Amino acid sequence: MSNTSLIIGESGTGKSTSIRHLNPTETFIINVLNKPLPFKGYKANYTKLSSDGLTGNYYSSDDYQNIERLIMKINTQRLEIKTLIIDDFQYLMANEFMRRALERGYDKFSEIAKNAHGLLKLLPTLRDDLDVFILTHSESNDQGKMKIKTIGKMLDEKITIEGMYAMVLQTELTDGNYHFITQGDARHIAKSPMGLFSTRNIPNDLAFVKEEMKKYYNEEIAL
Repeated sequence: MSNTSLIIGESGTGKSTSIRHLNPTETFIINVLNKPLPFKGYKANYTKLSSDGLTGNYYSSDDYQNIERLIMKINTQRLEIKTLIIDDFQYLMANEFMRRALERGYDKFSEIAKNAHGLLKLLPTLRDDLDVFILTHSESNDQGKMKIKTIGKMLDEKITIEGMYAMVLQTELTDGNYHFITQGDARHIAKSPMGLFSTRNIPNDLAFVKEEMKKYYNEEIAL
């Protein structure tokens, strides 16, 4: 079972920037929008996927079937990959909605939710040595608490996406400083395993998060 985590936040608060210190030789990025990554040197370190899928560490698509096929190839044939990034997950739903905007009726919302849920369920089933980070936008609910931005109501009412994973980190920009929030409050939905992080605010750095997870989950506990 992979270590799958959610990274949520508003645009411009450091989600994609948190990739910057990851080892590119062990990292694969699925960039849904194919937007430039906001850190120096990304084009040199992240090269497009080859036609056979066996080389390259960067792929752009908003097609669920193509993404799921690629993920399974990474899971079984690209064993050098230890970190999988999906950036920005919310646009898988948004782009599908816009393609189908002229369809009448509510069936399209059910299908959009089903497609998203299928991918979200798949990711934790991947191999044990793979860390998966789902980067996605947030929004406020009716009570003013942050949540993952979705399309329609099904994923919110029937499936609590944040409840599917042990860790949800929320990005925040305060006085020019970018960080992750590790525990929630009345406004934030963040959560992390007890004792994983020593402070509520940590650097917005997924390399740091990976290292802390590695130490935490492999620590031997005296009985």
